[in-house]
Amino acid sequence: MKKRWLWLVMVLLITVPIGAVVIGNIERAGFRPKVDARAVVLMDLNTGRILLSENGDIPLPPASMSKLMTELVILDDIKTGKKSWDDEVQISDTASGVSGIKIALKSGEFLTVRELFQSITVYSANDAAVALAEHFAGSEEAFVQKMNAKAKEIGLSSSTHFVNASGVESHTDNDQEWSSERETVMTAEDTAKLAAHLIKSHPDILSTSSKTQTKISGRNLYLSNTNWMLPSLGGPYSYEGTDGLKTGYTVNAGYCFTGTAEKQGSRLIAVVMGTESKEARFEETRKLFDYGFAKTLTWKERLDDWFQYSGIAAALSHDKLALSHDKLAV
Repeated sequence: MKKRWLWLVMVLLITVPIGAVVIGNIERAGFRPKVDARAVVLMDLNTGRILLSENGDIPLPPASMSKLMTELVILDDIKTGKKSWDDEVQISDTASGVSGIKIALKSGEFLTVRELFQSITVYSANDAAVALAEHFAGSEEAFVQKMNAKAKEIGLSSSTHFVNASGVESHTDNDQEWSSERETVMTAEDTAKLAAHLIKSHPDILSTSSKTQTKISGRNLYLSNTNWMLPSLGGPYSYEGTDGLKTGYTVNAGYCFTGTAEKQGSRLIAVVMGTESKEARFEETRKLFDYGFAKTLTWKERLDDWFQYSGIAAALSHDKLALSHDKLAV
């Protein structure tokens, strides 16, 4: 028995100082990050608290991040039974002719609501967004009225308004100055609030937004997710716990991203608007996530992470040692 306790004391003497260093590094990682973007916001979804905001109240072009509102209106109507996932949608000339990222929908063909919805959530297809808007409201114009009414209903600021279902910028004249009155604009804080409402009201959205691919039946067409932070993609920008939510790009908006990640019950929403490259929007979001989790995860949860990372969790089982985290003098 004495030998056993001597061994345990030796292990603690070795591992606890290391743990203190690791946790100390985590705390230092909690310093406010320098983020290179036109506007950023970091929200703790569990509390609704804004952890960081830079230019978060300034209305900016959101590009396809405005599709978060398109998704919300559609999901609300499906939830109330007004429409069904299996409804077949006939593609109009208007939908087939929309510009930007699309899946080359042809006028007159039929796709289901589910296929079109996955196309906008995973691939950000503009033509699919317009087709769904027409199906759910009769016209895109009528659908936009529903989008703006929903924005007011959920408490978004008057600085945010929508002019179409896709986020496409309406003017194409290079000599025409961009105007917030004629285009969709959102603040980063409103975008975070919208994302939070969407996740809380329809948590299944994360099952769709985390898909690495989606298939369009009958066309043998596979659409890859534009969110490079998904762990399932395994690339240099993947971030553990990420499962959504929406990318965006236009010339005026720059590269944008609304991301969400969950770790040990703590869920964050990060909004990055106007980076210089598609890679940068994910790099800046990583900074926000690192900062946010350093603030929202408790000391106990961070110690759990360290025990798991160190590979000695089994040897230092809390039950076997009859020690709690609170009694460990780290």
